Parts: sequence; C-alpha cells; structure tokens
Amino acid sequence: MKHLLSFLSLTLSLLFQAFAQPSAAVSTEENSLLWEISGKDLKQPSYLFGTIHMINKKDFILTDITKSSLSKTQQIAFEINMEEMSDFSVLMPLMMKAFMADGKTLRDLVSEEDYKLVKAHFDEIGLPLMMLERIKPMFLSAMGAGDMSEMQSNGEMVSYEIELMKLAKAQEKPVAGLETAEFQMSMFDSIPYEAQAEMLVESIKSGKEGDDQFDQLVELYKKQDLNGLQKMLEGDGSIAQYEDLLLVKRNKNWIPVMAKMMTTNPTFFAVGAGHLGGKQGVIALLRQEGYKVKPLK
Repeated sequence: MKHLLSFLSLTLSLLFQAFAQPSAAVSTEENSLLWEISGKDLKQPSYLFGTIHMINKKDFILTDITKSSLSKTQQIAFEINMEEMSDFSVLMPLMMKAFMADGKTLRDLVSEEDYKLVKAHFDEIGLPLMMLERIKPMFLSAMGAGDMSEMQSNGEMVSYEIELMKLAKAQEKPVAGLETAEFQMSMFDSIPYEAQAEMLVESIKSGKEGDDQFDQLVELYKKQDLNGLQKMLEGDGSIAQYEDLLLVKRNKNWIPVMAKMMTTNPTFFAVGAGHLGGKQGVIALLRQEGYKVKPLK
C-alpha cells in the first residue's frame, strides 16, 4: 500500500504539471532545472529544483551541482511531505479519497462502447477493471498509462522525489511539504467525474501518441528546456478551465510557505518542472516578492 500511495501522490503532481502557462517568464539563456534563491531577508541561499515525477531509469541523472546544492541546505521540501507516505495512519484516509463519492462507478459516466474500450485496455495491462470501477477516472488515467505502468512494474521507472528523499535522509535532513497530500487529493474533486472520464477515454484512444508525448517530455526535461516544457504542457482544451485552481493558485500558495521556510533554514525545494516557468510560475512569483533567483547550469 505504501508504494501504491507514493505512486498515486506522484501521479497527482504529474497530472498537475499539465496545466502550465503558455507564456514564459524565463529567457532561453536562463533555462535550467536548478536555481539559487537569495536576497531579500535571506542570510543563506536556498535552492529550487524542477523534477519530473516518473522517469525511465536510463534517463535519470542527478548532477554534482544539484547534489552539492542539497548538501548546503538544512532541510528539503517537496510538493507534499514524502515522508508521510510511510505513515499508515496517513495512507488509509488518502486511499479512501481515491474513490468517487455517492457510489458512482465508471459505468455511470461513459457509454457502453467506451466502457468496453477502457475494460479491454485494463485487461491487457493486467488490472481487472471490476476492481477499479469506483476509482476516480483521473487516477485510472495514470494507472492505465501503458508503457509507464509496464516500466514501473519492471522496476525501470524511478522518481526524482524518492531519490532526493533518500539523499536527504542519508544527510539527516528533515523533510517538509509545501502542501498536504490530502489537499492534493482533494483537487480531483474540482473536476467533474464526467470530465475526468472523458479524459480517461481520450488518453486510451490516443494510445501510441500519448507514449510519444511522454518521450518528448522526457527529452525536453533532459535538455533543461523550460520554455519547451511550457509549450508542451499547455492546458488541454477540455480541462483548461481548471488551470487557475490546479496550477496558478497552488504556485501562489507556495510562495509564503517557501518564504517562511527559507527565512528559518536554507531549504532545497523540489517541485515538478512544470511549476517553474511561466508568468505565474514559481520563479516569476519569487522574483516579484523581491528574491534574486538565478539559474545554476
């Protein structure tokens, strides 16, 4: 169960990245995944690192400067406190939030034809849909991602958050979160189940195209191309109306939390790379608050 909830919470963050803004607030010359935060009232710099939540092991790399930056800080903060994912008392209530309310099932949300399509897809990857009927469709979208599901089961997928947490624990650094896992889970309730079901069906119908898009995302990430990520991760037409709630407001909510953490202790922040760029991305918002945020190549 621990591994399942870790996957689900990372899935939340991965899905939220799809609401990135189309306008970039960093120049091409500034493209980087690692940023130093200084100035204002900070006595020591903190650092901001853009992650990709799930990636093939062969594409995973942590540079020396990233490791060095982590070692200079006194704590690490993720979108959620990853350490909580080992607490059974936290996991059980979260698990229940993965289910639709009022006894809703997938059959209530899609046509018989589309239901058969979804069932065939999950049968093919070895996940009986009968056991998952009440799971919120956006969770099913992530769980049913073909190549990603297969690579994860084969141990070929790794998480930057989990690997960074291992390093932090080895250095005996405390782990914190910018928001709670419960809050992230509640975001699914902001999107009607019908809209989630539509996205599930479309993701299955896209098939190979979806896998190709993930490969493109990974290549842009490896190139540290924030502007390229921004363009690729623009909100999908069917869910763009939720962009402000799921991305912009979250970015804005994080800034005072980050400010308090940085003032108390130099902190290494690790959040999805889709949150960094854009006019209302974390980098731009920190600069608006008077911090100096510079890229570390």
